[in-house]
Amino acid sequence: MKKPLFLYVSLANKILFARHLSIMIKTGMRLVDSLKLLQKQTRSRSLYYILEQLIQDTENGQFLSVSLKKFQSIFGELFINVIRIGEISGTLSDNLEHLSIELRKSQTLRQKIRAALIYPSVVLLVTVIIVGVLIFFVLPRIIPVFSNLRISLPLSTKILIAVSQFLINNWLYLVLGLIAAVIIFIVLLQIKIIRFLWHKIILYLPLIGSITRKAAISNMSRTLSLMLNSGMKIVEALIITSNTLTNLVYKKALIDAAEIVKKGESFNSFLKTREDLFPIIVSQMIEVGESTGTLCDNLVYLANFYEEEVDEATRNLSSTLEPFLLVIMGVIVGFIAISIITPIYKMTQPFK
Repeated sequence: MKKPLFLYVSLANKILFARHLSIMIKTGMRLVDSLKLLQKQTRSRSLYYILEQLIQDTENGQFLSVSLKKFQSIFGELFINVIRIGEISGTLSDNLEHLSIELRKSQTLRQKIRAALIYPSVVLLVTVIIVGVLIFFVLPRIIPVFSNLRISLPLSTKILIAVSQFLINNWLYLVLGLIAAVIIFIVLLQIKIIRFLWHKIILYLPLIGSITRKAAISNMSRTLSLMLNSGMKIVEALIITSNTLTNLVYKKALIDAAEIVKKGESFNSFLKTREDLFPIIVSQMIEVGESTGTLCDNLVYLANFYEEEVDEATRNLSSTLEPFLLVIMGVIVGFIAISIITPIYKMTQPFK
């Protein structure tokens, strides 16, 4: 098969790949036969092509993890290393099953966050559309009527006319300016120090900051548990886990933790020095886990706990933003309506 122009495998397809491959290997099917069966079942052109390459490499005696490294940008370090550890320890099917479960939980967490933001986004979009229609289509027909009236216009109407004329006369410059600002912002974010500072600012934003912190801790705990449960050493697990986190502040914290642990100190001793990122419950649970040999179980507990916290926080975010946005929409639309109706009312007064 010819290589697709853009290779992309969705998270849902990665979950199915791990889950189905785990089941097939558990039933005693050879790896190469399992991959061939997966290739027949998939509808994704990208995954079909990737499986074709994996089948060829596996038939030539390569490990699956080695072959997957060709597509590291698609599958990521976590996916590949869980498989690598499974191949080394002889627990490939179990590791694939754990991987599919953890990826499914990560997918559920993302979906909850996105779902919580849908309604506020729709309200904001509707507000922008209504205001746009009023300013660009309704007001241009009414403003000439106001100009011909021999009455003094209220301040609100004068402000509305001034804003409307400014937007109508300069909308192209405003749009180009907005596009330029977005492009400059995106370019600036490519500079590592600026991106790091931006990620740090996000952590302290109202509502969003709390969700970002809890989601990072949940993802960290779940991924670290998966790595350690697969048989990986904690230093390597911390480094790989850091590469799965999107927030650079937490990513750097885990890299620093790996360096501390490498020197012989415990993971929880590092966490205690970073209570700005990791609440006391995190260091305490990990300390208990390290001392009792239940670190993986405690990490799973933390992941589930913070996942529930994120779920509650996203519901609160939605319920907080909804009335706030509705009030803003009401104020804006009400201001425009009053500014239009008041001169008309004044104009009809002499006829009474």
